[in-house]
Amino acid sequence: MPANQPTDLDRLFAQALNAGDLDALVALYEPNASLTPMPGHKVTGTAGIREALRGFLAAKPRITMNSVRVVAQTGDLALVNAQWQLAAVGQDGKPTSASGSSVEVARRQADGRWLFVIDEPFGVAA
Repeated sequence: MPANQPTDLDRLFAQALNAGDLDALVALYEPNASLTPMPGHKVTGTAGIREALRGFLAAKPRITMNSVRVVAQTGDLALVNAQWQLAAVGQDGKPTSASGSSVEVARRQADGRWLFVIDEPFGVAA
């Protein structure tokens, strides 16, 4: 199912992440998109995003999106904010959790679906 609205991206991201579906996650990004998988570390492009998300999936994460909203939109660009909570298995094998407020830029494609262009899961604070 494609993202028909900018806010659909976060819902689809949560579904794919919780299912451990790497291909579905990567399909939510434009080919030259950027993702900051952890503060201070940015990856760009499909290969970099795939590798970052592959490593992230190894922690068997479960994410909940609490609030997703379009902050601003002009034409085919949208600025989206999402509140999220995540539970995962840490490198030490113990449960760990995190929460945050993301900032994302999404773009409507020629076929009408929306894709991430910039994904900052930790928002401007990072």
